Amino acid sequence: MKNVLDKIKKRKALVSAVSLVLFVAVIFWAVNSPAIVGVSAGDRQLPIYCVSREDKTVSLSFDAAWGNEDTQQIIDILNKYDINATFFVVGEWADKYPESVKALFDAGNEVMSHSDDHAHFASLTADEITKNINTSNDKIEAITGVRPTLFRCPYGEYNDTVINTVNSMDMSAIQWDVDSLDWKELSADEITSRVLNNVKAGSIILFHNAAKNTPEALPQIIESLIADGYTIVPVSQLLLTGDYMIDNTGMQCPVRK
Repeated sequence: MKNVLDKIKKRKALVSAVSLVLFVAVIFWAVNSPAIVGVSAGDRQLPIYCVSREDKTVSLSFDAAWGNEDTQQIIDILNKYDINATFFVVGEWADKYPESVKALFDAGNEVMSHSDDHAHFASLTADEITKNINTSNDKIEAITGVRPTLFRCPYGEYNDTVINTVNSMDMSAIQWDVDSLDWKELSADEITSRVLNNVKAGSIILFHNAAKNTPEALPQIIESLIADGYTIVPVSQLLLTGDYMIDNTGMQCPVRK
């Protein structure tokens, strides 16, 4: 009888432990999921993940933080199709490769801020965030003559302090709703499939300038988007003007009057 009771107690303890783990996992997912942020996090501040557009317009965006192996190749591909993209550049990357920053800008692409040193912004104070972004903006402006108006959080990490601080600087925080995962060294076909299977009107697509197979994937992605009736523009041209709101999925939407 004692053995039976011990087994029952152990089984109950195991069930309780598993239930607790599942409960914590659900709470973590709820708090960090933009799709249900309105329920789980109240007035949580969000960056712009995508834009409500009736026309089939999208943006290609590239993060430039480390390598520089294929920046010129990407510029050449964009030039071939007569389109421009938005490059979110880390200030320290601009220090290393000012000629590439200038080449991106001279080719008609947007050069925006991706922080000065790719820090974890969710752990910074508002003053530290402001100083970091201004340092990167100063470096980019010194090369291009244009001060960035858009900001992408390193690692895609943010909290209310980050977004409120960016907004207070008259800048917009830009996330993405289509992740190519090119940094994982997926094959060109896998990158292409991920993008084309998830893109929609108003999408912001994430690439990286030094990812192994991005240059191989880009032409097919661009050609397929154009063939499907999409127009490709830099992020600032994708964004809405006038009164807008950001809904609980991170979509920038017009305010209906």
